[in-house]
Amino acid sequence: MVSGAHLLAFALAAFVLIAVPGPSVLFIISRGVALGRRAALATVIGNAAGVYVQVAAVALGIGVVVERSTAVFTIVKLVGAAYLVFLGVRMFRERKSLASVLDATVIPKSTRRILREGFVVGLTNPKAIVFFAAVLPQFADPSRGHVPLQLLTLGLVFVAIALVSDGVWGVAAGTARTWLRSSPGRLQAVGGAGGLIIVGLGISLALTGRKD
Repeated sequence: MVSGAHLLAFALAAFVLIAVPGPSVLFIISRGVALGRRAALATVIGNAAGVYVQVAAVALGIGVVVERSTAVFTIVKLVGAAYLVFLGVRMFRERKSLASVLDATVIPKSTRRILREGFVVGLTNPKAIVFFAAVLPQFADPSRGHVPLQLLTLGLVFVAIALVSDGVWGVAAGTARTWLRSSPGRLQAVGGAGGLIIVGLGISLALTGRKD
């Protein structure tokens, strides 16, 4: 099983990545603003299901390779850290574009469709794909064995945090639709700060990640 220290470190890293507006969060906010809280929460559930499919793919694929090769792990860690820095810089530079989600007007016909669209967004979220492939493996401990199972467990932690964090975003967007529309700068500030935080996370992972 995953050690307590690795579990806590992963939970903190996951929370930082999840809380910052990315493709999934922006989609959830757009649903909340356009359709209200119920649609936003349905999107959150669908998104979480799609994200966990990514977790399973990584756990059953790259997890086995990382378990057996220190060199592969090191490459994966550095690629993941570099991507997080790149993502953070890009998010900071493009923070003004976050306001565009407030103009969303597409209205799905049913809750089932909302769930399906949320699932697709979660399944194809590039931020999550790279996080799971390049960052998730370094929080597993090969000395404890069963690395794929450890990754599946960590993935459940990620999804649980996402359900809570994204749910808060969705409820807030659905509740404060007028407030958000009246001041797009609020999302810009969140995006800018979040980009800087992700840059720091990437640097930290590159310097302090697991070393075998």
